This record gives sequence, structure tokens and C-alpha cells, in this order.
Amino acid sequence: MVVVMAPEATESDIQNVVTLVETAGGEAFVSRGVNRTIVGLVGDSTRFGTLNLRGQRGVGDVIRITAPYKLVSRENHPERTVVHVGGVPIGPGTMTLIAGPCAVETPDQTLQAALMAQRSGATLLRGGAYKPRTSPYAFQGLGAAGLKILADVRAETGMPVVTEVVDARDVELVAQYADMLQIGTRNTQNFALLQAAGEAGKPVMLKRGMSGTIEEWLMSAEYIAQRGNLDIVLCERGIRTFEKATRNTLDISAVPVAQRLSHLPVIVDPSHSGGRRDLVLPLTAAAIAVGADGVIIDVHPHPESALCDGPQALVDTDLEELAALVRTLPQAVGRALTEVVAV
Repeated sequence: MVVVMAPEATESDIQNVVTLVETAGGEAFVSRGVNRTIVGLVGDSTRFGTLNLRGQRGVGDVIRITAPYKLVSRENHPERTVVHVGGVPIGPGTMTLIAGPCAVETPDQTLQAALMAQRSGATLLRGGAYKPRTSPYAFQGLGAAGLKILADVRAETGMPVVTEVVDARDVELVAQYADMLQIGTRNTQNFALLQAAGEAGKPVMLKRGMSGTIEEWLMSAEYIAQRGNLDIVLCERGIRTFEKATRNTLDISAVPVAQRLSHLPVIVDPSHSGGRRDLVLPLTAAAIAVGADGVIIDVHPHPESALCDGPQALVDTDLEELAALVRTLPQAVGRALTEVVAV
């Protein structure tokens, strides 16, 4: 069950609802969006029915939710959400390009990649300071030093930063530098990390688990929303199947399915799904055509020497084609490429 507070509801009105629910033996989770505040209720709905919640001051509506993910459900929030990251919108009506190096290696490499991304139409900079890797011997990222490099590049280019956090203990530090926190596929069900990210006060990009169902993905988003953060962007990055021709199998159908079930924006990662440079542009076209709210792409000035995922990183010749693609194809599906935000 969800209580939708009226726009004029005060903090006292919200607290009154929370107290009533807790007195009845339930739990109340307050999520504050841009235009409204929602209180998600967990517990015995029959007991909640005796509380006359609709009659409480400041309550706009009470909705019984059948989906197990209450706060991120379209049943709860019929209109799709636009999430702003450093002023850059992600959501319906636009197509947002997020691009940059998979891993931050050096200041020069990161700046070069950012400028390459910006020239191709990107308005958000991706870059990994912390890198969860399958092998413990692989490059794990520069950590705090990488975050400082990203901040310096943001200052020079004006591009807000999207970067991954891999441990709940690092959330506070990463949030000091990042404009958006990324939760990677290996941590989609790291519930302590999800809760910590939800409390950080920054938008969150949540990638789908490589073996996760869409419902599990949305339940993970619910963990973030329960901590008062509805600024969540879902990212389909491919799932593990029996197919070996690609790194992962891009579940393109997940985009419209997730958009039907949830009000959150849905973007696609064509780089990590295909795992090969020659697949990134066709998968990008497919993502735009199916209605994705954005794409996140790896670029690198020298992919042959990249410390992480060089074979899938785009180079200058690819980016010319990418720029043409993102400036023309979104119009065919009623979207416009997100423009650079003045800083």
C-alpha cells in the first residue's frame, strides 16, 4: 500500500502518517520526489484499512499496490519520471548519451576520452575509479585518486560525472565527487550497498544483474527508493545466456517491459553487452529504436593499451558515426538528443 501525500502536505502531516502506520505494527518508508512525497507501507494491509489514512490531513490518495516493488511501480506513479544529473535530464522525450572511459587510468587519458565523448554528443561523463573485476589480479581502479581525476575533468569540460561505487563503506567518499552513483551488475543485489546509495542524496544508476530477472532488478531499485531516493535510472547491460558469440546477450525487450512496469528511466549499455567494438553502434541503434531513455558507452583514446575493456571501447572513427546516429535516429522515435547544459 502507498500513501501519496498532497503537494501542500507538511512534515507534520507526513510524520502523522508514519506514526499511525508504525502504531498499527507496520513500517513506513518516506520517499521525496520533485513534485510529491510518497509513503510506502509494509505490513498487514487489513490493519492499515482501519486507520482512515485517506482522511488524514495532507493525504492526497491511498493506493493498494499489487506489485512487490511499491515505490518504483507504475501502479504507484503512472507518469514516467525524469531524473536530472547535474542538470542533465534522463527520461521520456529525450535520449541522453553517457560516454567515457571504462576505467580512469591517467589524467590525460580521462580528459582525452571525455573530449571525444563530448564531441560525439555526450552530456554525461562515465568513468570508473573503482572497478569490480572477475579476476583479483585485474586492474581494480585508482580509487580516490581516480575520483579526483574525474572531478578535474568535470571542471574542465563541464560534464557531470557518473562513476561506480562497489562498497557501502565508500559511498560517502564517492558521493563527494560524483554527480551520479553507479551500481554495477555484480552488486545489483548487494543490499547494504543499495541502501547506502539510497541515503547518499545523489541520483543512482542501477545496472541489471547479469543473471537477474526484471522483477529482481526492480526489487533492487526498491531498496534504493525505500531510503528516500526516487532519482534512479535503470540500466539494461545484457544478461548471461548460453550464447558465446557476444560477451552478454542484450535483452532489448527489457527496455519496454521495465518502462511498462516502472516509472523510472531505462537506459542501455551496448558496450558491456556486446563486448566488441563492432557491435556497439548496431546495439546503440537498437536501443534508441526500442525507446531507451539513453545509452552509456565506453570510449578510449588508445584502446589497444587500455587497462580495462579495450576491445569494446570506441575510437575517433567510430565516434563520428555515433555522433550522426544519436543526432538523427532519436527524432524518428519522437525524442531529442539531450543538449549540453551550460555551467
